[in-house]
Amino acid sequence: MKTSWRTASLVVSAAAVLTLTTACGQDTQPPSSQNVGITAPGDLGGIGSGAQAGQTSPAPSQPANTAGQLNVATDAKLGKVVTDELGLTLYRFDQDSANPPKSNCDGDCAKTWPPVPADDASAGEGIDKALLGEITRADGTKQLTVDGWPAYRYVKDVNAGDVKGQGVGGKWFAFTPEGKKAQSADLPGLSTREDSKLGEIVVDEKGMTVYRFMKDEAWPKPVSNCTGDCVKKWPIVSPVDFDDTKGIKKKGYMTFTRPDGAEQQTINCWPIYTFAGDKAPGDTNGQGVGGTWYAVRPDGKPVGAPEK
Repeated sequence: MKTSWRTASLVVSAAAVLTLTTACGQDTQPPSSQNVGITAPGDLGGIGSGAQAGQTSPAPSQPANTAGQLNVATDAKLGKVVTDELGLTLYRFDQDSANPPKSNCDGDCAKTWPPVPADDASAGEGIDKALLGEITRADGTKQLTVDGWPAYRYVKDVNAGDVKGQGVGGKWFAFTPEGKKAQSADLPGLSTREDSKLGEIVVDEKGMTVYRFMKDEAWPKPVSNCTGDCVKKWPIVSPVDFDDTKGIKKKGYMTFTRPDGAEQQTINCWPIYTFAGDKAPGDTNGQGVGGTWYAVRPDGKPVGAPEK
């Protein structure tokens, strides 16, 4: 039996040290300097649309009842990924299993991640047909598998070549032609990703979520109140040249010197950190901890923090 689905539309300058007399919140244009880099290991965050080879036309708005011929497309960040005959990226889910093949995405999950029908799926150039298989879902429909892993599309992928599902929740990854998880090349020092629950948030060069501490201060100058054992749990983000960022607001993008002498990056003058409890790209385990730690938006605002 065939299933139907539908598509849907949906950064330091390690400035020669900025003087503490510089008012926070002002636009600064410090000279470019070497990126120092930072902390932990990568929704590889949900990477947006990537450049691809041979897959540039928009996906049709009409429902696609089959996968058709599977093909290999080349994304600028991910390398080779598997697509259906419409050029739409196929994904695998870490909570599924490949031995034995089993899907754990049902209900609302399957609405966001429509299972790829197995009927009529075939292997195009670069795809080993021996890797293709199928499972029977709870509703009796047949779902395509690649090397045992159930295959899905993502509703926010609207155009051929979109890879917006990559790294979502730290559990969803595009397929490589071998059925493995596609991995991104190094991200900018700071960039953003679209989290399925929190929206657009900032991540570091490894794709790890960046946070703000509500007990810190930003004006008239940045002050970190996370010291000692706190920094062990919440590693500071070291200076990142603004030229090595993507999607970050420039206003108030500066560094400051901590009491221990270390330089720390800020966004809109707010000190930023990662969380030791986040083990993989896409993790947001620090969100809301103690009612004082929150993921950061590109403008430095905390996600979901109670208004004062």
